[in-house]
Amino acid sequence: MPTGPQIASEPEWFKSSYSGANTTECVECAYVSGAALIRDSKDTGGPIVYVGFEAWRRFVGAAPGL
Repeated sequence: MPTGPQIASEPEWFKSSYSGANTTECVECAYVSGAALIRDSKDTGGPIVYVGFEAWRRFVGAAPGL
């Protein structure tokens, strides 16, 4: 898992290191300018949630065990 935002023209999607062996129920994240993108790893062509960096930082900071 990348250690921080990596801006690219095409999003570079990654799964959490907490995904483990269970790859059927996972989300993926990608960093773009000013935001984190979140999508369902089983439906990569489906909807994408756009979350501003400040909101993402607060979410990750509040998540237990991260």
